[in-house]
Amino acid sequence: MSKKGMLMETNLILEGFKFMGLGMGTVFAFLIIMIVAMNIMSSIISKFFPEVQVSESTQVKTQNNNKNTKVVAAITAAIKHHRG
Repeated sequence: MSKKGMLMETNLILEGFKFMGLGMGTVFAFLIIMIVAMNIMSSIISKFFPEVQVSESTQVKTQNNNKNTKVVAAITAAIKHHRG
Protein backbone atom coordinates (compact mmCIF):
# COMPACT_ATOMS: atom_id res chain seq x y z
CA MET A 1 0.00 0.00 0.00
CA SER A 2 1.33 3.40 -0.88
CA LYS A 3 1.85 6.23 1.53
CA LYS A 4 -1.04 8.17 -0.03
CA GLY A 5 -3.40 5.22 0.47
CA MET A 6 -2.33 4.91 4.09
CA LEU A 7 -2.96 8.62 4.66
CA MET A 8 -6.46 8.41 3.18
CA GLU A 9 -7.26 5.39 5.33
CA THR A 10 -6.04 7.18 8.47
CA ASN A 11 -8.05 10.24 7.46
CA LEU A 12 -11.21 8.11 7.11
CA ILE A 13 -10.65 6.59 10.54
CA LEU A 14 -10.24 10.05 12.07
CA GLU A 15 -13.42 11.22 10.32
CA GLY A 16 -15.21 8.20 11.78
CA PHE A 17 -14.04 9.08 15.28
CA LYS A 18 -15.12 12.68 14.77
CA PHE A 19 -18.61 11.61 13.74
CA MET A 20 -18.79 9.12 16.61
CA GLY A 21 -17.82 11.85 19.10
CA LEU A 22 -20.30 14.26 17.58
CA GLY A 23 -23.10 11.67 17.76
CA MET A 24 -22.31 10.66 21.31
CA GLY A 25 -22.07 14.30 22.38
CA THR A 26 -25.44 15.05 20.80
CA VAL A 27 -27.10 12.13 22.58
CA PHE A 28 -25.48 13.08 25.89
CA ALA A 29 -26.62 16.71 25.55
CA PHE A 30 -30.16 15.58 24.69
CA LEU A 31 -30.29 13.28 27.74
CA ILE A 32 -29.06 16.06 30.05
CA ILE A 33 -31.67 18.48 28.65
CA MET A 34 -34.38 15.82 29.05
CA ILE A 35 -33.43 15.13 32.69
CA VAL A 36 -33.48 18.84 33.51
CA ALA A 37 -36.86 19.27 31.80
CA MET A 38 -38.32 16.30 33.69
CA ASN A 39 -37.10 17.66 37.02
CA ILE A 40 -38.65 21.05 36.26
CA MET A 41 -41.95 19.40 35.26
CA SER A 42 -41.92 17.30 38.42
CA SER A 43 -41.42 20.34 40.65
CA ILE A 44 -44.19 22.25 38.85
CA ILE A 45 -46.65 19.35 39.11
CA SER A 46 -45.88 18.70 42.78
CA LYS A 47 -46.34 22.42 43.47
CA PHE A 48 -49.81 22.61 41.91
CA PHE A 49 -50.97 19.04 42.69
CA PRO A 50 -49.51 17.99 46.06
CA GLU A 51 -49.92 14.39 47.20
CA VAL A 52 -52.72 13.75 49.67
CA GLN A 53 -51.36 12.61 53.02
CA VAL A 54 -53.26 9.65 54.47
CA SER A 55 -53.29 9.49 58.26
CA GLU A 56 -51.83 6.43 59.96
CA SER A 57 -55.08 5.57 61.73
CA THR A 58 -56.87 5.29 58.37
CA GLN A 59 -54.13 3.03 57.03
CA VAL A 60 -54.25 0.79 60.13
CA LYS A 61 -58.05 0.50 59.93
CA THR A 62 -57.87 -0.40 56.26
CA GLN A 63 -55.17 -3.03 56.88
CA ASN A 64 -57.15 -4.57 59.76
CA ASN A 65 -60.30 -4.60 57.65
CA ASN A 66 -58.43 -6.37 54.81
CA LYS A 67 -57.05 -8.96 57.24
CA ASN A 68 -60.52 -9.60 58.71
CA THR A 69 -62.02 -9.97 55.23
CA LYS A 70 -59.36 -12.51 54.28
CA VAL A 71 -59.93 -14.50 57.49
CA VAL A 72 -63.69 -14.55 56.98
CA ALA A 73 -63.23 -15.68 53.37
CA ALA A 74 -60.86 -18.47 54.45
CA ILE A 75 -63.26 -19.70 57.16
CA THR A 76 -66.22 -19.62 54.78
CA ALA A 77 -64.27 -21.58 52.16
CA ALA A 78 -63.20 -24.16 54.76
CA ILE A 79 -66.80 -24.66 55.97
CA LYS A 80 -68.04 -25.02 52.39
CA HIS A 81 -65.32 -27.53 51.60
CA HIS A 82 -66.04 -29.53 54.77
CA ARG A 83 -69.79 -29.69 54.15
CA GLY A 84 -69.28 -30.89 50.63
